[in-house]
Amino acid sequence: MDLREEFVLQAKEPGANVAELCREHGISRKTGYKWLLRFDALGVQGLRDMSRRPRRPVQTSGEIVLRVQEQRRAHLRWGPKKLRVLLLREFAQREVPSVKTIARILERLGEPKLRRARRRPPLVQRAVPDATVTAPNDLWTVDFKGWWKTRNGERCEPLTVRDAFSRFVLCMKVLASPARDAVRTVFERLFQQWGLPRAIQVDNGSPFGCTRARAGLTQLSAWWIALGIKVIFGRPGHPEDNGAHERLHGDMRFELEDPSSETRETQQSACDLWVDEFNQVRPHEALQMRTPSELYARSPRPYRGKRPARYPGGFDVRPVAWHGAIKYANRLVYVGGGYAGFSVGVERLRDPLVRLWFYELDLGEVDLSSAPLQHRRHSEPAAAAKTVPRSSRAAGKAHGRRSSSRTSPRPRSKRGFLSRPAPERAGNPTPPERPQAERGP
Repeated sequence: MDLREEFVLQAKEPGANVAELCREHGISRKTGYKWLLRFDALGVQGLRDMSRRPRRPVQTSGEIVLRVQEQRRAHLRWGPKKLRVLLLREFAQREVPSVKTIARILERLGEPKLRRARRRPPLVQRAVPDATVTAPNDLWTVDFKGWWKTRNGERCEPLTVRDAFSRFVLCMKVLASPARDAVRTVFERLFQQWGLPRAIQVDNGSPFGCTRARAGLTQLSAWWIALGIKVIFGRPGHPEDNGAHERLHGDMRFELEDPSSETRETQQSACDLWVDEFNQVRPHEALQMRTPSELYARSPRPYRGKRPARYPGGFDVRPVAWHGAIKYANRLVYVGGGYAGFSVGVERLRDPLVRLWFYELDLGEVDLSSAPLQHRRHSEPAAAAKTVPRSSRAAGKAHGRRSSSRTSPRPRSKRGFLSRPAPERAGNPTPPERPQAERGP
């Protein structure tokens, strides 16, 4: 007798405990009641294994399949969800397959599957910027306006710098690209003209910040800190953190970008005129209808170059090489390419942990045991010349080897090849050989 039949017969006895019988046969109560229901409906035949094929298979018509392929080729970046909405506009809902079915159709047709690029998680988590602004130059906001092209096709990348207290536009420089060197040159002129602010607020884009670097600094923002300026970053994907600056870019969009100029030079001239009107003529409601030039004043902090790197007495100071690493405890500790050319402080913690500092900025802890070893090129001192015995020289000649008694290398020619001895010429006779002393017995 089959075990299923035995279970059903025992369960059909009066006073039988189905839960106890399920535990004895090693099955769940759900499975036990399933066999009982099948037995009541089909008898012993219902206890056999049945086909797991769907009872009512829904087959997609060939017309739907062809339409899915046509829509996908017309919209290469659209997925099954959007394609299903298009099908619902043409066919009845009962005829349109589900999203998963459309995905399987695309896979069988060999259509490429859309894959979203995976973003690496940021190493630095930004908080909501909290800056106290009570006077001019307490905070400068910096950003790039979205680029546009002039009439002759030249690319314009306007760099805008603005004082948060007075709304005074300090700079609107049209650049060809947001390259670091070009941006630094602009800020050097700004600092010489207006002095240094207490803080600068930027986003996390290049060349201002990088969420994959220590403290999120680049070479430009590290240079600002070396000048004594506090750098404040907004949150990635939150332009509202610098909303007033984005409002400025909105005005530029309608008044400068839409009626673009002929060349980049003429576009710069148009931007200069717009800045003069914005600072000197246009009244601002946030300033009680005053102009920004009525409130702004030059910063009392002059531009004097980088500060000297001073760290507490217990810290070790190491320069950051061009590749972004320092040499410490016979290890190569990677700090970041943004700190190349600067010096960092190393605070010893419990072995093997150390903490890195960049001026007053904490760069985090480093485990020295996980840092690669430093490879040094040892320069061996020149070995003293040794006199080779005659017997050793004779043995070398016997085996066809050159004697190693010569300590100085042969002269080389200009091309680097071994030079041959110069032939005898008239007026340049070969010096006579020195007479050798006679050997004694």
